[in-house]
Amino acid sequence: MKKVTIQQLATDSGVVFGTSGARGLVEQMTPEVCIGYTAAFLNLFGSVPDQQVVVGIDLRPSSPEIARACIFAIESAGLVAEFCGVVPTPALALHAMQKRIPAIMVTGSHIPFDRNGIKFYRPEGEITKADEAAIMGAEVILPEPLALPDLPAVDEGAQQRYMERYLQFFPVDMLAGLRVGFYQHSSVARDLLTTLLARLGAEVIALGRTDKFVPIDTEAVSEEDAERAKAWVLEHQLDALVSTDGDADRPLLGDEQGIWFRGDVVGLLCARFLKAEALATPVSCTTSIEKSGWFRHITRTRIGSPYVIEGMEALLAAGRAPVVGFEANGGFLLGSKIERNGKTLLPLPTRDAVLPILALLALAHEKRAPLSALTRELPKRFTASDRLQNITKEHSRGLLESLEGDSAPLTQLYGPVVALDVTDGLRLTFASGDIVHLRPSGNAPELRCYAEADNAVRAAELVAEVLEFVRHQ
Repeated sequence: MKKVTIQQLATDSGVVFGTSGARGLVEQMTPEVCIGYTAAFLNLFGSVPDQQVVVGIDLRPSSPEIARACIFAIESAGLVAEFCGVVPTPALALHAMQKRIPAIMVTGSHIPFDRNGIKFYRPEGEITKADEAAIMGAEVILPEPLALPDLPAVDEGAQQRYMERYLQFFPVDMLAGLRVGFYQHSSVARDLLTTLLARLGAEVIALGRTDKFVPIDTEAVSEEDAERAKAWVLEHQLDALVSTDGDADRPLLGDEQGIWFRGDVVGLLCARFLKAEALATPVSCTTSIEKSGWFRHITRTRIGSPYVIEGMEALLAAGRAPVVGFEANGGFLLGSKIERNGKTLLPLPTRDAVLPILALLALAHEKRAPLSALTRELPKRFTASDRLQNITKEHSRGLLESLEGDSAPLTQLYGPVVALDVTDGLRLTFASGDIVHLRPSGNAPELRCYAEADNAVRAAELVAEVLEFVRHQ
């Protein structure tokens, strides 16, 4: 037996909590590190309900080995691991919540191929920032030797439960007559969502499937994927194009012209479809949310699903309902039950890609309009985002502290600053109405830039100009 502290494991390995889960380079996520984090997570519980923990993985080559280490920790604690195999993160979370047992998802989500991560779920949903602090402060005993078990047989229960969630809520054949392209790449939802769309009546055309892992970032769609979407729409005469990130908790939705929707626009339209009264959303999302006048109560949060969940919980405690949340990446969180057309959709307070995809397709169907028409009701505000990779958090934070103290380098470019927001990173609103928001990524050595303007071209120009400015600092 070997006694270790998680803080020491984190310091030695570099594996730490980001905006969602513990993340690190694949070579840093050794069996010892993964066993330690899992053991510390299990220590959060006096006793584990039903003595079971559900485990799922994404399609990264490193995920099975990490899952073996997590399962070793589970079994060493005298518990049973229910292995759900390759599964969407929201499907695993739903399965665990309805069984009222903890869950562990091995996924790096959208981050680069050389990284991976572990997401932890309590029986009631995602762990909180307080839980993360408790895990980091824990001391655990590592069994020796570390003889990792083979992965158990796959239990399909999580996939089936998740599929049924949406088949019972949305009308049968609601997508009849639609040709939907599905950019499948290495998404864990590529088979499940193909089946779901077909069962709801769509003709689904599978596109871009690959055995090589592709780190799709729904907040920073590559130029290649932007051009690919336009080509696919023309080639296959599509009414819509859909995709997700690697673990299917962030959607990517394109219209009949092959134009990808921004994630916060997807979230805004989904909230409208569900007739939400209150919503929580990060400070990085479009100001169209307030300008639309569609919601009675809006809470702005730091970036990361734990903060959005805290915002939703505060709204619920104040008696606001129905409550939803969404992020700039399009991930949609359902904070309270939704009733629509005599059907009920129960809460799922974790990021989900499938609900917003189906909601927007249903909304267009109801309006008998193309997807591109859905944005015409929105205030004319446009957002764009991109990132600089391989830039340390320390460098990013130093730059932001410098600009917060003296924004002259940016005011010389864009005019006077009328509002400065440091809720998460540095967000500057200029007298022109343009907005620039810089923030270090919580998951990787990247600096993200978000911009908002009165037209799409200007928003994209702002992102490119500011990132170029940063490169020379």
